[in-house]
Amino acid sequence: MRVSYHPGYVVPLPPRHAFPMAKFSALHDLLIAEGVIRAEDVVAPREADWGDLLLVHTTRYLDALATGTLSRKEERRMGLPWSEALVMRSRRAVQGTINAMSMALLDGVAGNLAGGTHHAMPDHGEGFCVLNDVAVALRVLQRSGWIRRALVLDLDVHQGNGTAHVFGGDRAWPAGGVYTVSVHGANNFPFRKPPSTRDVGLPDGTGDGEYLDVLATLLPEVLADATPDLVVYLGGVDVVADDRFGRLTLTRDGLAARDRLVCETVRDAGVPLCLLLSGGYAARREPGQAPETMAHRTADLHATMYRQAAAVYGTGG
Repeated sequence: MRVSYHPGYVVPLPPRHAFPMAKFSALHDLLIAEGVIRAEDVVAPREADWGDLLLVHTTRYLDALATGTLSRKEERRMGLPWSEALVMRSRRAVQGTINAMSMALLDGVAGNLAGGTHHAMPDHGEGFCVLNDVAVALRVLQRSGWIRRALVLDLDVHQGNGTAHVFGGDRAWPAGGVYTVSVHGANNFPFRKPPSTRDVGLPDGTGDGEYLDVLATLLPEVLADATPDLVVYLGGVDVVADDRFGRLTLTRDGLAARDRLVCETVRDAGVPLCLLLSGGYAARREPGQAPETMAHRTADLHATMYRQAAAVYGTGG
């Protein structure tokens, strides 16, 4: 299974910052060590072209990112402090998703060991998301004629408001449409949720059984409705019990069952599958626990999706 990854996915953040930046490198190392992916199947992305980013983001916002002239309010909303390294990292992650989608179309399944930054809006970053890699990559593939229709299956605990906003008027897109599905915590961030094509808001405390029942019914319905050329799966792990920013209560076994259900259903439908990380913030930190420990625990949860994909598609190294 080919994946996108670059050491530049990790950049410095202030001490005790809430975002577990080290999870990207930890996930790469873990998947290699377990043989889920092979070193020769890791494709290092360059930085996405500014022209590609303009397919989704505004000139003003991209200029502010490039020149470091975001306002303090914009930085707070983004949740990450601006730096040249952060902008470079974000552009690499977008290109990583472009590459992963392209590889999925060729191979049947592929992934990016980052991505799923679904809160980024055309004119601002939000919720630890600088650029909307999902939206940019799909527009690039549509422009090139690689796909007409796509299904975005967003199972992060937080609704994909940026992606929903970008594709809200997609019936008018000349190359086809993007069908957005979000299964999320109803009472969680963001508190203003632009409508996806299908939104399923779950109550706080939803556990394995109810969650998997909802998904088992939903997946065949949306695949039949969307008739996609590609499924883009945002496998956020913040649905697991005790995630710092989630309010659902899936177990690790429930998470694995979720990922296997998605992979098997999409495989059986004969549609290529692109895997993206989206959110995950480990268990709540115990007193004295190092941030690196939280990042590694988060990476181990993210590895679940790739372990299940390797088992379902028979792609292990």
